[in-house]
Amino acid sequence: MTAAGRTNYDEMLNEDGSVRPAYADFRNWYDSQDKAWLKRQDAEAERFFRRIGITFNVYGNEAAEERLIPFDMIPRIITAREWRKLTRGIEQRVRALNAFLQDLYHRQEIIRSGRLPIGALRDNEAFLSQMIGMTPPGGVYTHIVGIDLVRTGPEEFMVLEDNARTPSGVSYMLENRETMMAMFPELFTKIPVRPVSDYPRRLARSLRACAPPAFKGSGRPTVAVLTPGIYNSAYFEHAFLADQMGAELVEGSDLRVVDGRVAMRTTTGFKAIDVIYRRVDDDYLDPLSFQPDSVLGVAGIMDVYRSGGVTIANAPGTGIADDKAIYSYMPEIVEFYTGEKPILSNVPTWRCSEPDALAYVLDNLSELVVKEVHGSGGYGMLIGPTSSKKELADFEAKLRARPDNYIAQPTLSLSTVPIFTKEGLAPRHVDLRPFVLVSPEGIDITPGGLTRVALKKGSLVVNSSQGGGTKDSWVLDE
Repeated sequence: MTAAGRTNYDEMLNEDGSVRPAYADFRNWYDSQDKAWLKRQDAEAERFFRRIGITFNVYGNEAAEERLIPFDMIPRIITAREWRKLTRGIEQRVRALNAFLQDLYHRQEIIRSGRLPIGALRDNEAFLSQMIGMTPPGGVYTHIVGIDLVRTGPEEFMVLEDNARTPSGVSYMLENRETMMAMFPELFTKIPVRPVSDYPRRLARSLRACAPPAFKGSGRPTVAVLTPGIYNSAYFEHAFLADQMGAELVEGSDLRVVDGRVAMRTTTGFKAIDVIYRRVDDDYLDPLSFQPDSVLGVAGIMDVYRSGGVTIANAPGTGIADDKAIYSYMPEIVEFYTGEKPILSNVPTWRCSEPDALAYVLDNLSELVVKEVHGSGGYGMLIGPTSSKKELADFEAKLRARPDNYIAQPTLSLSTVPIFTKEGLAPRHVDLRPFVLVSPEGIDITPGGLTRVALKKGSLVVNSSQGGGTKDSWVLDE
């Protein structure tokens, strides 16, 4: 499907059917391979993922369902020149996001200037009053960021979402690459692809660099990954990253506050932790500060955090930066904090909380994509062009009842890349989530990221929870 009749940009093929330079070497290799062998390799990739347990949980009305992550073995390829532009834009955006969070929880100059309305914060559940006046160690709020990008043309990359709370998917990026290297080792001798396998080492180094200053000189900082537990949709990733980093994997029940520090239970007693890479939502971090019935966090952790006794990555309260209503102000935010025009554009966005915008959205609902302001994972959204009359009517009722809960965007003509099918290569829509590490030492962007692909023909929904899959992302060396 295309938006408003426009033609999708195909990343592998020119309009005349010739192969674009980025894919030339890969396509030559692919055309020389026995197709029966490729089908066997495709089946082997699925068996590999099943053997090592690369799964995720899907939540619904019934008990959580564990599913295999669909993997497509045709890589998504990005040239070095394209990647240079993307990294400049990503770095600019991440710098602006951190400056924005520092400002919001202190002087709120962007609101005083009139560039951001106070209504964007008032009653916004992602804004934490407990963080007002608090500066995290090193001044870093978003230690790990995932920037969701879509491509609509040869030079047109746009930011679809900012993931500044607890971005997930990096384990799938790493396993996709390992799978490709195991199945097709000769490809990596023919094509100069930049590596991603050192991400866990870089993540560990970045997190250690964010340790509280008071404890940096007392030896190697202790890092732990805080997980909600085995029933969380991303538990595979939590365990994978802890193992790869050589960090501790802990749950809230493993931790307590001892002598002003957050400490984990060990066979020899409690051991203090310097940095907690938390994969637990803000509301459940501390029952004394947030949800009083939470058993996922640690009672008193916020007091330790405010006193400088531990680093929490990402910082509590960062969710305001990936709120979809705040997203609509990102061009102004980037310019306000960097003094530069955004290198990467936003997708045009209507804030349904505004009467004129709501009227437009209601009049054009069948042509738009509507999302919940705090939604994620593809849940709670409407894709107008593929929705039935009943679905449109039901969603119209939701919009009228709670307009401030939604934003709307045009149905973009997302780029396509090839996937492997029984009939051969076929185009499917994709997005890209590069992963960014931030520490006082600087900003580190992993070359590539997670490409999510809509495996159903014509579908624009790439989320794995909604039937999408993943593929390896190649950034070519110079």
